[in-house]
Amino acid sequence: MAQRSIPFFNYPALYGQDEAALSDVVLGVLRRGAYIMQRDLEEFESMLAEYLGVRHAIGLGDGTMAIHFGLRAAGIGAGDEVILPSHTFVATAAAIAHTGAKPVLVDCGPDHLIDADNARRFVTSRTKAIVPVQLNGRTADMDALTQLADAYNLIIVEDSCQALGSKFKGQFAGTFGITGAFSFYPSKTLGCFGDGGALVTNDDRVADVVRELRDHGRGNDGFIHRFGFNARLDNVQAAVLKYRLRNYHGMVERRRAIARQYESRLHGLNELLLPPGPDATPDHFDIFQNYEIEADRRDALREHLTAAGIGTILQWGGRCIHQFPDLGLHADLPYTERMTSRYLMLPLNLSLSDDDVNYVCDSVVEFYRS
Repeated sequence: MAQRSIPFFNYPALYGQDEAALSDVVLGVLRRGAYIMQRDLEEFESMLAEYLGVRHAIGLGDGTMAIHFGLRAAGIGAGDEVILPSHTFVATAAAIAHTGAKPVLVDCGPDHLIDADNARRFVTSRTKAIVPVQLNGRTADMDALTQLADAYNLIIVEDSCQALGSKFKGQFAGTFGITGAFSFYPSKTLGCFGDGGALVTNDDRVADVVRELRDHGRGNDGFIHRFGFNARLDNVQAAVLKYRLRNYHGMVERRRAIARQYESRLHGLNELLLPPGPDATPDHFDIFQNYEIEADRRDALREHLTAAGIGTILQWGGRCIHQFPDLGLHADLPYTERMTSRYLMLPLNLSLSDDDVNYVCDSVVEFYRS
């Protein structure tokens, strides 16, 4: 095979593939001097709410604040316990900890999402909420999680930062709980050119609280009603997101096509555990934010791919939350432990051509068959 260079994510391409149109969008905002809480933000929020079929979409500075504000608006605070999977970014646990509540870590299953049966074992009298993490563009089994929440009177606050457009049984990620959180970090399926996020909800009271929290506690009447934060989605990023959301369906379909190509080429390798394919079950519509596999001889495979010019990463730096001793969140999570010694993410983004994907697959096959 001729050597190629395939970065895990091609950040310059995020702008370069649509440079003229994006330049017009950004310059339009700059020429109007419309920087904070302007028309573009309102229009993006309306478009996002319409896309997801919710009453309220509220642009925020990042996905972490979207999770945190959802918990605060739901009344989670000191003395409470909140269940979440250890296989997530530390921001999910931080959003809980900053309310004063205790994050309680649970195991995941072979799809790398929260295991509802394992979560049930960690419910106590202090458990007040569960945060399903809709990871890698896939929505968890929300039937099982909703049954668990109903059985113990738990609030569901979704971390759907990696799952905009993903569905379970036809319902969008982020719309099952009292709130859903999304991230628009540049490498996300809908990415901007910096940090960005949003919270969605159908609860009018929650929406009012979150709008105050994001703007220093200020209400529509101009009065300060609570101590808040500076957590607004700036207008330049909102304009970029508004433009990109118009084409989002095609972006998702391209990601699913790449995932289908990976599955077709790699499914015969017994050394790999692939994520569920895009056509695996009618219950799930996955958007493939990431393509996270489990691999025998993971580290050697990664070295082989690096030598072939292929970028890979280990999500969360190769550690889940319970594996950071300084956080003090120790837990016995057998599947997560085994998974973190095997997991690896292959490139999946819109800069990849079919030939690029075939080159990655050829390199993986070459490693195991040699």
